[in-house]
Amino acid sequence: MQVENLTNKFVAVLNEKIPVGNLMNALAHMAAGLVGAYPNISGMRFDSYFDKDGGDHRSISDHPFIILKAENSNQIRNLRLELIANNIHFVDFTNTMTVGTSQEQKDGTKQTPELELEYYGISMFGDKVLLSTLTKKFSLWR
Repeated sequence: MQVENLTNKFVAVLNEKIPVGNLMNALAHMAAGLVGAYPNISGMRFDSYFDKDGGDHRSISDHPFIILKAENSNQIRNLRLELIANNIHFVDFTNTMTVGTSQEQKDGTKQTPELELEYYGISMFGDKVLLSTLTKKFSLWR
């Protein structure tokens, strides 16, 4: 078996203070948004995996997807600033994105100063060495 030289990875950092059900919803939204807004989707290497019976398990990325744990919203806020500074593709999810219709969520976000947002999580895709450096203070979600 040949070893692949994958230079990118997906990473999500989730706020451990948020109930798991809310985090799963946030992670789903962030993953969809991360892919939907990426300018080179083919670079994310989505492929089909076929089972022995010929069943097609579509759109699985060859890149690893690592889930990490943040102790609080401020850790995610600080990581977000580092991602911006390093021009890394990311999507975040906050408390204002959970109540009411999508328009009410947009309005609530627009009316909330960034420092008052509670971050549920942040998801990113990029260079695995750089992402490992930026996320080394977080532990694996278990």
